[in-house]
Amino acid sequence: MKRYLLCALLLAGAAFPAGAANLVKTYSYFAIGGSTLEDIETQLSEHGPEVKSTGMRHPGATRMAFTTRISYAQSANSCRIADAVVTIKVKVILPEWRRPRKADADVRLFWDTLAADIRRHEERHVEIAKNHGRELEDALKATYPEKTCEAAKAKAAAITASVLARHDRDQVRFDRVESVNFESRILRLLRYRIERLDNGQLPPA
Repeated sequence: MKRYLLCALLLAGAAFPAGAANLVKTYSYFAIGGSTLEDIETQLSEHGPEVKSTGMRHPGATRMAFTTRISYAQSANSCRIADAVVTIKVKVILPEWRRPRKADADVRLFWDTLAADIRRHEERHVEIAKNHGRELEDALKATYPEKTCEAAKAKAAAITASVLARHDRDQVRFDRVESVNFESRILRLLRYRIERLDNGQLPPA
């Protein structure tokens, strides 16, 4: 469920409207089949999105690109960042189970639990990216004037590289924690869903 991160930096000289980090999010789905837990696991391994950084396929993925647009204001003795707008384009890739009629109820229950957890996981990746995009905008806007616009651009590039590196580390850390806790988390979610089913709070799987 790790993501392939594509971070693009665009430094522009024109003015752009002020505002918080912009998020452009789309979804795509890949189909899987199978009537048993083993079948579903195999299908996810064979048809899940491939993450280029690992060369492996995953049950879900979030691919994102950061674009930073910066305008500068120059005076006789200094140059400052007049505005900065960060846009994050995100594509969330999720599995879609073509549920066969012969699938047992316990398999359907497990799938519903797993699919919800995969979506939650990927949406958290999106949230991490959005938070860092907002942090990047704030950091760029808070910079002090430099003597030249070349120096201001260099400062902006350094800030951007630092924030995006921290973003990547946070994404990797999140994946690592989620991987360690996966089994206990799924069991806990299954117990919760079973309790809700028993109490009539959910429709039968």
